[in-house]
Amino acid sequence: MYQPRLYREKIGKTRFRYFTTSYLETDLWIGIDPGSYHEEIEAFTLNKIIELRKILENYGRKNNEFLRSFSPVESTTGAPGIIREMTSVSNVSGSGPMASVAGAFAQFIGRSIIKKYNVNELIIENGGDCFIKIKEPLNISVFAGNSPFSGKTGLSVTPEYSPLGICTSSGRFGHSTSFGKADAVMVACKNTLLADAYATIFCNKIRRESDMKSVLAEIKLKKLILAAILIFRKKIGITGNFKFKLFDEGLVTNQCVWVKKL
Repeated sequence: MYQPRLYREKIGKTRFRYFTTSYLETDLWIGIDPGSYHEEIEAFTLNKIIELRKILENYGRKNNEFLRSFSPVESTTGAPGIIREMTSVSNVSGSGPMASVAGAFAQFIGRSIIKKYNVNELIIENGGDCFIKIKEPLNISVFAGNSPFSGKTGLSVTPEYSPLGICTSSGRFGHSTSFGKADAVMVACKNTLLADAYATIFCNKIRRESDMKSVLAEIKLKKLILAAILIFRKKIGITGNFKFKLFDEGLVTNQCVWVKKL
């Protein structure tokens, strides 16, 4: 069932020109710097969504384990690029391949837009999983439901890490499968698929407040994770290369507020 992405209303409107492209269950929210925007990008994005969905649907019909497994699987010989990337990430993270599907769409479509239109700055948000290309620092806040940290905490991302992925998973809201109870787990990686998979994996591991310390310690050992925020009710854990940010609740400048796929 589709749920409105109400958090999108909290994002600042001055730095990026935004549009939404939807097809079946896929709903992308895209921001492009005004100088790079072309109207044809919207149709291009829709065609890319349809193309990628057909690839996944056709592959999944012949390889059902790819769609259903909660553990790593291998791709078949000659599998399309998005399939190979998803299975590769599943083996790195320990997740099933579909744990990275939202991040996969964001990254593959983002790279396609950059290649064809040479945009300067780009955000593709797919239900809380984001592919980001920036030239200037960008503040990103995390939505965590009813937690007192929701919308008031986040990261300051600097352009030397761009492009990158920042993804958020929740065990308390949204209809994506989760075995955890965290209000939010936000993960940043160079690879958006990996950020998506790791956010899911570590959210699954937080079932009580006492899990926060061990999960944060495990995240610190993952060299491919650039930064992470863990939120469980009134507790927060932070690690990584980005500066931690506190936001005024009403701030609507270049701030972004995202949640996991709804």
